Amino acid sequence: MKLVIVDLDGTLFDTKDVNYHAYKEAIAPYGYDMDYKYYCEFCNGRHYLDFLPQITTIDKDILTAMHKAKKEAYKNHLDKAVVNQGLVDIVRKMKSEYKTAVVTTASKRNCYDILQQFDLIDLFDLILTHDDIEKSKPDPEGFLKAMKHFDAQPKDTIIFEDSAVGLEAAERSGAFYYKTYRFN
Repeated sequence: MKLVIVDLDGTLFDTKDVNYHAYKEAIAPYGYDMDYKYYCEFCNGRHYLDFLPQITTIDKDILTAMHKAKKEAYKNHLDKAVVNQGLVDIVRKMKSEYKTAVVTTASKRNCYDILQQFDLIDLFDLILTHDDIEKSKPDPEGFLKAMKHFDAQPKDTIIFEDSAVGLEAAERSGAFYYKTYRFN
């Protein structure tokens, strides 16, 4: 079985503005603000527990509440997303010979919100989000889980990624992988 896997944020979509505005909206009621340049350089593409404590609080309950509020706010900012139409076209062409999957560190809710916004849910045979895995990238768990789901070998798998942690996970999975540019 052949498999193509794509990452969501920064690969299939430019979502940095969506995520930035959603986080900014979510942390404001707690008296915090976030600089756009800082977000782009140090936060974008990372799990919220890896960056929010550095700019807000270490209180787990508040962090969890902020993240929940971010997921709620996400759909309010989907108009700021940009689709990577070239990659969508590539995946559509590959679909005749490959199974297709999204593997993302985004939440299930946010992943489905953006795929639905751009009418792309049916493009993928499998969607794995942060809610479906134990270990985030750079751990290859999500990629390996997708391969196992389709009984695909690494030599028959192609991954599209953009971030350093995603590329490291792709490398560690043993699959072939390509870096996407332009969105980050």
